Amino acid sequence: MTNANTGHSGWARISVLLSGADSERLPLEVGLEIAKSFDAQLNALFAPPDPAELAPWLGEGFMGTVQVSAMESLKFIAEDSEAVARAQFAALDYASKSFYALKSPVWQDLACETRLSDLMVFGADSAKGQGLLAEAFTQVLMEERTGVFIARQALDLNGTAIVAWDGKEPSSRAARRAVPLLKQAGKVVVIGAPIGDRPVDLNRLVNYYGAHGITAEVELLPKGGDIVGALVDANVRHNAAFMVAGAFGHSRLREFAFGGTTRALLQNTTLNLYMAH
Repeated sequence: MTNANTGHSGWARISVLLSGADSERLPLEVGLEIAKSFDAQLNALFAPPDPAELAPWLGEGFMGTVQVSAMESLKFIAEDSEAVARAQFAALDYASKSFYALKSPVWQDLACETRLSDLMVFGADSAKGQGLLAEAFTQVLMEERTGVFIARQALDLNGTAIVAWDGKEPSSRAARRAVPLLKQAGKVVVIGAPIGDRPVDLNRLVNYYGAHGITAEVELLPKGGDIVGALVDANVRHNAAFMVAGAFGHSRLREFAFGGTTRALLQNTTLNLYMAH
């Protein structure tokens, strides 16, 4: 059963973080599809190499030849990368879009833009901890606790969505915050495994979605075994367009150790993922 499209009652600002890499065409295209579905603004954020990161070794009141050369190289790299990002962005055929180059200190400017976005879109490399935006991905997901969409393949928003739910806080937060996205889906499947002394009743989430006008069905995974493998198998079996999952971590010192299931979903799958922490 196709769920109702909520139009303007959903998200209004979709942001895609860019570094100027060729691989960022896909997250831009996915961000565009999501923005179109909500008639929302598409906001491209370019994250340049940050001169503030060099501050600890530049010294106070003095810049030698090496330091000056490093700053100039950083400036040229930033200009070239921004030109690539702007060209990718300009190629998108969409009226309601904007491009903004983050200012130094980049992490602080990114935090401000993130707090004013309904969704942040990243590519696969960032989610794997690779590339120039890996730290930014962690900042957005874990520190700002903004919902993120990890784009790994072309997205059909009207396709099937899988919601991995165990009743705990991270997965429940993701399941709630994904409601606008799930209203676009043609089919929603809530899946989970009967683990623990008091396993959660998946129909409780189905009933919650029903209150939001979303028709969902339940699929119970086998108890025990490889949870991530079972999630991937379910994705393939349903030919799912994306999966909703919670993210969780432990360290609060900017170096986060993702939990086992989260890490496996980020590192070892090719799924489109909506995640929230």
